[in-house]
Amino acid sequence: MSQHLQAIYDTRVAEGLLRPDPGQREVLLVLEELREKLEERPAKPTGFLGRFFKPTMPDGMRGLYLWGGVGRGKSMLMDLFFQHTGITRKRRVHFHGFMQEIQTALHEARKTGVEDALKPVAEAVIKDVSLLCFDEMQITDITDAMIVGRLFDLLFEAGVVVVTTSNRPPADLYKDGLNRQLFLPFIDLLNDTLEVHEIASLTDYRQDRLAGERTYFAPADAAARKAIDEIWRDLTGGKSEELVLEVKGREVHLPSYWAGMARVDFWDLCGRPLGPADYLALAGAVKLLVLENVPRLDSGKFNEAKRFVTLVDALYEARTRVILSAEDEPERLYLEGSGSFEFERTASRLREMQSADWGAE
Repeated sequence: MSQHLQAIYDTRVAEGLLRPDPGQREVLLVLEELREKLEERPAKPTGFLGRFFKPTMPDGMRGLYLWGGVGRGKSMLMDLFFQHTGITRKRRVHFHGFMQEIQTALHEARKTGVEDALKPVAEAVIKDVSLLCFDEMQITDITDAMIVGRLFDLLFEAGVVVVTTSNRPPADLYKDGLNRQLFLPFIDLLNDTLEVHEIASLTDYRQDRLAGERTYFAPADAAARKAIDEIWRDLTGGKSEELVLEVKGREVHLPSYWAGMARVDFWDLCGRPLGPADYLALAGAVKLLVLENVPRLDSGKFNEAKRFVTLVDALYEARTRVILSAEDEPERLYLEGSGSFEFERTASRLREMQSADWGAE
Protein backbone atom coordinates (compact mmCIF):
# COMPACT_ATOMS: atom_id res chain seq x y z
CA MET A 1 0.00 0.00 0.00
CA SER A 2 1.46 3.36 -1.03
CA GLN A 3 2.09 5.96 1.63
CA HIS A 4 -0.83 8.37 2.07
CA LEU A 5 -0.31 11.76 0.40
CA GLN A 6 -0.91 13.54 3.70
CA ALA A 7 1.82 11.42 5.32
CA ILE A 8 4.24 12.36 2.54
CA TYR A 9 3.27 16.02 3.00
CA ASP A 10 3.76 15.80 6.78
CA THR A 11 7.22 14.28 6.29
CA ARG A 12 8.22 17.19 4.07
CA VAL A 13 6.91 19.61 6.68
CA ALA A 14 8.94 17.85 9.38
CA GLU A 15 12.04 18.08 7.18
CA GLY A 16 11.52 21.82 6.77
CA LEU A 17 10.81 21.54 3.05
CA LEU A 18 7.24 22.81 3.45
CA ARG A 19 5.33 24.89 5.95
CA PRO A 20 2.20 23.35 7.47
CA ASP A 21 -1.01 24.60 5.95
CA PRO A 22 -4.50 23.23 6.79
CA GLY A 23 -5.88 24.29 3.41
CA GLN A 24 -3.23 22.28 1.57
CA ARG A 25 -3.77 19.18 3.75
CA GLU A 26 -7.49 19.34 3.00
CA VAL A 27 -6.82 19.21 -0.75
CA LEU A 28 -4.64 16.13 -0.26
CA LEU A 29 -7.65 14.20 1.09
CA VAL A 30 -9.43 14.78 -2.22
CA LEU A 31 -6.34 13.88 -4.23
CA GLU A 32 -5.69 10.73 -2.17
CA GLU A 33 -9.19 9.42 -2.87
CA LEU A 34 -8.70 10.08 -6.59
CA ARG A 35 -5.28 8.41 -6.54
CA GLU A 36 -6.71 5.24 -5.00
CA LYS A 37 -9.44 5.02 -7.64
CA LEU A 38 -6.97 5.56 -10.47
CA GLU A 39 -4.66 2.85 -9.17
CA GLU A 40 -7.58 0.42 -8.77
CA ARG A 41 -8.81 0.97 -12.33
CA PRO A 42 -7.85 -1.84 -14.74
CA ALA A 43 -4.80 -1.01 -16.84
CA LYS A 44 -5.14 -0.68 -20.60
CA PRO A 45 -4.00 -3.89 -22.38
CA THR A 46 -1.07 -3.58 -24.76
CA GLY A 47 -1.08 -4.61 -28.40
CA PHE A 48 -4.16 -5.56 -30.42
CA LEU A 49 -6.58 -5.75 -27.47
CA GLY A 50 -5.73 -2.21 -26.44
CA ARG A 51 -7.58 -0.88 -29.49
CA PHE A 52 -10.89 -2.07 -28.05
CA PHE A 53 -10.25 -1.13 -24.44
CA LYS A 54 -12.35 1.58 -22.88
CA PRO A 55 -11.46 2.33 -19.24
CA THR A 56 -14.22 1.95 -16.71
CA MET A 57 -14.98 4.87 -14.44
CA PRO A 58 -15.53 3.83 -10.81
CA ASP A 59 -18.68 5.22 -9.25
CA GLY A 60 -18.20 8.77 -8.05
CA MET A 61 -14.83 9.15 -9.74
CA ARG A 62 -14.24 12.74 -10.78
CA GLY A 63 -11.17 14.74 -11.67
CA LEU A 64 -10.24 17.91 -9.80
CA TYR A 65 -10.26 21.61 -10.67
CA LEU A 66 -8.11 23.27 -8.00
CA TRP A 67 -8.21 27.04 -8.00
CA GLY A 68 -6.99 29.86 -5.80
CA GLY A 69 -4.72 32.88 -5.67
CA VAL A 70 -1.14 33.10 -6.81
CA GLY A 71 1.42 31.26 -4.69
CA ARG A 72 -1.05 29.16 -2.70
CA GLY A 73 0.71 25.86 -3.41
CA LYS A 74 -1.66 24.51 -6.09
CA SER A 75 1.08 23.31 -8.43
CA MET A 76 3.04 21.76 -5.57
CA LEU A 77 -0.01 19.72 -4.48
CA MET A 78 -0.75 18.58 -8.01
CA ASP A 79 2.89 17.58 -8.52
CA LEU A 80 2.85 15.59 -5.27
CA PHE A 81 -0.26 13.76 -6.47
CA PHE A 82 1.18 13.18 -9.95
CA GLN A 83 4.52 11.90 -8.68
CA HIS A 84 2.96 9.39 -6.28
CA THR A 85 0.11 8.08 -8.44
CA GLY A 86 1.22 4.61 -9.45
CA ILE A 87 0.05 4.43 -13.05
CA THR A 88 2.11 4.68 -16.21
CA ARG A 89 -0.33 6.36 -18.60
CA LYS A 90 -0.14 9.84 -17.12
CA ARG A 91 1.15 13.24 -18.18
CA ARG A 92 1.73 16.60 -16.52
CA VAL A 93 1.86 19.63 -18.83
CA HIS A 94 1.32 23.38 -18.74
CA PHE A 95 -2.16 24.06 -20.13
CA HIS A 96 -0.98 26.72 -22.57
CA GLY A 97 1.66 24.38 -23.97
CA PHE A 98 -0.89 21.57 -24.32
CA MET A 99 -3.28 23.75 -26.30
CA GLN A 100 -0.46 24.81 -28.61
CA GLU A 101 0.27 21.12 -29.25
CA ILE A 102 -3.41 20.58 -30.06
CA GLN A 103 -3.48 23.52 -32.49
CA THR A 104 -0.37 22.21 -34.27
CA ALA A 105 -1.82 18.71 -34.47
CA LEU A 106 -5.10 20.11 -35.86
CA HIS A 107 -3.19 21.97 -38.55
CA GLU A 108 -1.46 18.73 -39.60
CA ALA A 109 -4.69 16.71 -39.48
CA ARG A 110 -6.48 19.17 -41.76
CA LYS A 111 -3.79 18.66 -44.39
CA THR A 112 -4.93 15.04 -44.74
CA GLY A 113 -8.42 16.12 -45.75
CA VAL A 114 -10.08 14.37 -42.82
CA GLU A 115 -13.66 15.49 -42.28
CA ASP A 116 -13.36 15.98 -38.51
CA ALA A 117 -9.78 17.00 -37.69
CA LEU A 118 -10.33 17.17 -33.94
CA LYS A 119 -11.28 13.51 -33.59
CA PRO A 120 -7.90 11.98 -34.59
CA VAL A 121 -6.11 14.63 -32.52
CA ALA A 122 -8.12 13.70 -29.43
CA GLU A 123 -7.64 9.99 -30.15
CA ALA A 124 -3.87 10.48 -30.19
CA VAL A 125 -4.03 12.01 -26.69
CA ILE A 126 -6.38 9.29 -25.42
CA LYS A 127 -4.08 6.56 -26.74
CA ASP A 128 -1.24 7.70 -24.47
CA VAL A 129 -2.86 8.84 -21.22
CA SER A 130 -5.57 8.05 -18.73
CA LEU A 131 -4.55 10.91 -16.39
CA LEU A 132 -3.83 14.46 -17.56
CA CYS A 133 -2.52 17.02 -15.06
CA PHE A 134 -2.65 20.61 -16.28
CA ASP A 135 -0.82 23.49 -14.64
CA GLU A 136 -2.59 26.86 -14.84
CA MET A 137 -5.71 26.42 -16.92
CA GLN A 138 -6.61 29.72 -18.47
CA ILE A 139 -8.25 30.60 -21.77
CA THR A 140 -7.22 33.86 -23.43
CA ASP A 141 -7.22 32.84 -27.10
CA ILE A 142 -10.47 32.66 -29.07
CA THR A 143 -9.05 29.79 -31.14
CA ASP A 144 -8.57 27.72 -27.98
CA ALA A 145 -11.96 28.80 -26.65
CA MET A 146 -13.73 27.52 -29.75
CA ILE A 147 -12.26 23.98 -29.65
CA VAL A 148 -11.62 23.27 -25.98
CA GLY A 149 -15.20 22.22 -25.16
CA ARG A 150 -15.45 19.47 -27.75
CA LEU A 151 -11.86 18.35 -27.14
CA PHE A 152 -12.48 17.80 -23.45
CA ASP A 153 -15.83 16.20 -24.17
CA LEU A 154 -13.96 13.57 -26.21
CA LEU A 155 -11.32 13.13 -23.51
CA PHE A 156 -13.87 12.71 -20.72
CA GLU A 157 -16.01 10.36 -22.82
CA ALA A 158 -12.93 8.13 -23.27
CA GLY A 159 -12.35 7.99 -19.51
CA VAL A 160 -9.39 10.39 -19.31
CA VAL A 161 -9.20 11.88 -15.81
CA VAL A 162 -8.16 15.53 -15.57
CA VAL A 163 -6.60 17.33 -12.63
CA THR A 164 -5.94 21.01 -13.23
CA THR A 165 -4.89 24.12 -11.36
CA SER A 166 -6.10 27.63 -12.11
CA ASN A 167 -6.00 31.09 -10.60
CA ARG A 168 -9.73 31.54 -11.17
CA PRO A 169 -12.95 29.51 -10.83
CA PRO A 170 -14.44 27.89 -13.94
CA ALA A 171 -17.10 30.61 -14.22
CA ASP A 172 -14.38 33.24 -14.72
CA LEU A 173 -12.52 31.45 -17.53
CA TYR A 174 -12.38 33.43 -20.77
CA LYS A 175 -14.16 36.27 -18.98
CA ASP A 176 -15.19 39.07 -21.36
CA GLY A 177 -13.77 37.02 -24.25
CA LEU A 178 -15.05 37.32 -27.82
CA ASN A 179 -18.13 35.13 -28.48
CA ARG A 180 -18.00 33.94 -24.87
CA GLN A 181 -21.53 32.55 -25.11
CA LEU A 182 -20.12 29.77 -27.30
CA PHE A 183 -17.67 28.93 -24.51
CA LEU A 184 -20.22 28.58 -21.71
CA PRO A 185 -20.98 24.87 -22.36
CA PHE A 186 -17.31 24.12 -21.56
CA ILE A 187 -17.75 25.74 -18.14
CA ASP A 188 -20.78 23.52 -17.54
CA LEU A 189 -18.73 20.50 -18.64
CA LEU A 190 -15.98 21.30 -16.14
CA ASN A 191 -18.47 21.73 -13.31
CA ASP A 192 -20.20 18.45 -14.19
CA THR A 193 -17.04 16.36 -14.66
CA LEU A 194 -14.53 17.76 -12.18
CA GLU A 195 -14.75 18.47 -8.47
CA VAL A 196 -14.17 22.21 -8.15
CA HIS A 197 -12.17 23.02 -5.04
CA GLU A 198 -10.91 26.41 -3.89
CA ILE A 199 -7.72 26.15 -1.88
CA ALA A 200 -8.45 27.95 1.36
CA SER A 201 -4.86 28.96 2.13
CA LEU A 202 -4.33 32.68 2.69
CA THR A 203 -0.55 32.49 2.37
CA ASP A 204 1.30 33.40 -0.81
CA TYR A 205 4.28 31.08 -0.59
CA ARG A 206 6.22 32.81 -3.34
CA GLN A 207 5.93 36.10 -1.50
CA ASP A 208 6.87 34.37 1.73
CA ARG A 209 9.95 32.70 0.26
CA LEU A 210 11.13 36.01 -1.20
CA ALA A 211 10.58 37.94 2.03
CA GLY A 212 13.86 39.55 2.97
CA GLU A 213 15.57 38.37 -0.23
CA ARG A 214 17.27 40.70 -2.69
CA THR A 215 15.39 40.75 -5.95
CA TYR A 216 17.60 43.19 -7.91
CA PHE A 217 21.24 42.28 -8.43
CA ALA A 218 23.84 44.70 -9.78
CA PRO A 219 26.30 44.03 -11.24
CA ALA A 220 25.17 40.88 -13.03
CA ASP A 221 28.30 38.93 -12.10
CA ALA A 222 29.07 35.41 -10.87
CA ALA A 223 27.89 36.27 -7.36
CA ALA A 224 24.53 37.47 -8.71
CA ARG A 225 24.19 34.30 -10.79
CA LYS A 226 24.90 32.13 -7.75
CA ALA A 227 22.37 33.99 -5.59
CA ILE A 228 19.69 33.74 -8.29
CA ASP A 229 20.47 30.05 -8.76
CA GLU A 230 19.73 29.49 -5.07
CA ILE A 231 16.49 31.48 -5.15
CA TRP A 232 15.32 29.67 -8.30
CA ARG A 233 16.14 26.27 -6.81
CA ASP A 234 14.21 27.15 -3.64
CA LEU A 235 11.17 28.37 -5.59
CA THR A 236 10.99 25.47 -8.05
CA GLY A 237 12.48 22.60 -6.09
CA GLY A 238 15.02 22.22 -8.88
CA LYS A 239 12.34 21.45 -11.49
CA SER A 240 11.82 23.19 -14.83
CA GLU A 241 10.48 22.66 -18.32
CA GLU A 242 10.40 24.67 -21.51
CA LEU A 243 7.30 26.73 -22.22
CA VAL A 244 6.71 28.14 -25.70
CA LEU A 245 4.15 30.92 -26.10
CA GLU A 246 2.79 31.30 -29.61
CA VAL A 247 1.65 34.83 -30.40
CA LYS A 248 0.41 35.77 -33.87
CA GLY A 249 2.62 33.18 -35.50
CA ARG A 250 5.71 34.06 -33.45
CA GLU A 251 7.19 31.95 -30.69
CA VAL A 252 8.37 33.27 -27.34
CA HIS A 253 10.63 30.66 -25.75
CA LEU A 254 10.89 30.39 -21.98
CA PRO A 255 13.62 27.74 -21.54
CA SER A 256 13.17 27.42 -17.77
CA TYR A 257 9.57 27.44 -16.52
CA TRP A 258 7.82 25.90 -13.53
CA ALA A 259 4.49 26.51 -11.81
CA GLY A 260 3.93 30.03 -13.07
CA MET A 261 7.59 31.06 -12.77
CA ALA A 262 10.02 31.61 -15.64
CA ARG A 263 13.75 32.33 -15.91
CA VAL A 264 15.15 33.89 -19.07
CA ASP A 265 18.07 35.98 -20.34
CA PHE A 266 17.58 39.62 -21.36
CA TRP A 267 18.73 38.94 -24.91
CA ASP A 268 16.20 36.16 -25.39
CA LEU A 269 13.36 38.57 -24.68
CA CYS A 270 14.68 41.98 -25.72
CA GLY A 271 17.32 41.05 -28.30
CA ARG A 272 14.68 39.52 -30.58
CA PRO A 273 12.02 41.37 -32.62
CA LEU A 274 9.22 40.95 -30.11
CA GLY A 275 6.48 43.47 -29.43
CA PRO A 276 3.71 44.45 -27.00
CA ALA A 277 1.51 41.42 -27.81
CA ASP A 278 4.39 39.06 -27.01
CA TYR A 279 5.13 40.74 -23.69
CA LEU A 280 1.46 40.84 -22.76
CA ALA A 281 1.24 37.09 -23.43
CA LEU A 282 4.31 36.56 -21.25
CA ALA A 283 2.90 38.67 -18.43
CA GLY A 284 -0.33 36.68 -18.63
CA ALA A 285 1.48 33.34 -18.49
CA VAL A 286 3.88 33.94 -15.59
CA LYS A 287 3.44 35.30 -12.09
CA LEU A 288 7.15 35.56 -11.38
CA LEU A 289 9.86 36.34 -13.95
CA VAL A 290 13.60 36.00 -13.38
CA LEU A 291 15.28 38.23 -15.98
CA GLU A 292 19.06 38.06 -16.11
CA ASN A 293 21.93 40.04 -17.63
CA VAL A 294 20.26 43.36 -18.43
CA PRO A 295 23.06 45.49 -19.96
CA ARG A 296 23.60 49.23 -19.88
CA LEU A 297 21.48 50.66 -22.67
CA ASP A 298 22.48 53.46 -25.03
CA SER A 299 21.83 54.76 -28.53
CA GLY A 300 23.52 51.66 -29.93
CA LYS A 301 20.90 49.51 -28.24
CA PHE A 302 17.85 51.65 -28.98
CA ASN A 303 15.64 48.76 -30.14
CA GLU A 304 16.61 46.61 -27.16
CA ALA A 305 15.93 49.51 -24.79
CA LYS A 306 12.52 50.14 -26.36
CA ARG A 307 11.59 46.47 -25.98
CA PHE A 308 12.80 46.44 -22.39
CA VAL A 309 10.58 49.44 -21.58
CA THR A 310 7.59 47.67 -23.18
CA LEU A 311 8.37 44.47 -21.27
CA VAL A 312 8.59 46.27 -17.92
CA ASP A 313 5.31 48.08 -18.62
CA ALA A 314 3.56 44.77 -19.35
CA LEU A 315 4.95 43.14 -16.20
CA TYR A 316 4.07 46.21 -14.13
CA GLU A 317 0.45 46.31 -15.30
CA ALA A 318 0.08 42.55 -14.67
CA ARG A 319 1.59 42.90 -11.16
CA THR A 320 4.14 40.23 -12.07
CA ARG A 321 6.87 39.61 -9.50
CA VAL A 322 10.36 40.24 -10.95
CA ILE A 323 13.84 39.09 -9.95
CA LEU A 324 16.43 40.84 -12.07
CA SER A 325 20.20 41.01 -12.58
CA ALA A 326 21.65 43.98 -14.44
CA GLU A 327 24.93 45.67 -15.26
CA ASP A 328 23.96 48.66 -13.10
CA GLU A 329 21.26 50.13 -10.89
CA PRO A 330 17.94 51.03 -12.60
CA GLU A 331 18.67 54.78 -12.73
CA ARG A 332 22.01 54.19 -14.47
CA LEU A 333 20.92 51.65 -17.07
CA TYR A 334 20.03 54.19 -19.78
CA LEU A 335 21.76 57.55 -19.41
CA GLU A 336 22.16 58.77 -22.98
CA GLY A 337 20.46 58.41 -26.32
CA SER A 338 16.94 58.81 -27.64
CA GLY A 339 14.44 57.67 -25.06
CA SER A 340 16.73 58.05 -22.04
CA PHE A 341 14.43 60.68 -20.50
CA GLU A 342 11.39 58.42 -20.86
CA PHE A 343 13.38 55.60 -19.26
CA GLU A 344 13.14 57.42 -15.93
CA ARG A 345 9.61 56.02 -15.58
CA THR A 346 10.91 52.51 -16.28
CA ALA A 347 13.61 52.92 -13.65
CA SER A 348 11.00 54.11 -11.16
CA ARG A 349 8.80 51.11 -11.93
CA LEU A 350 11.70 48.73 -11.51
CA ARG A 351 12.31 50.21 -8.05
CA GLU A 352 8.64 49.90 -7.13
CA MET A 353 8.56 46.29 -8.32
CA GLN A 354 11.31 45.37 -5.84
CA SER A 355 9.15 46.26 -2.83
CA ALA A 356 8.38 43.41 -0.44
CA ASP A 357 4.62 43.47 -1.11
CA TRP A 358 4.80 43.82 -4.90
CA GLY A 359 2.53 41.33 -6.62
CA ALA A 360 0.69 40.42 -3.39
CA GLU A 361 -3.04 40.02 -3.79
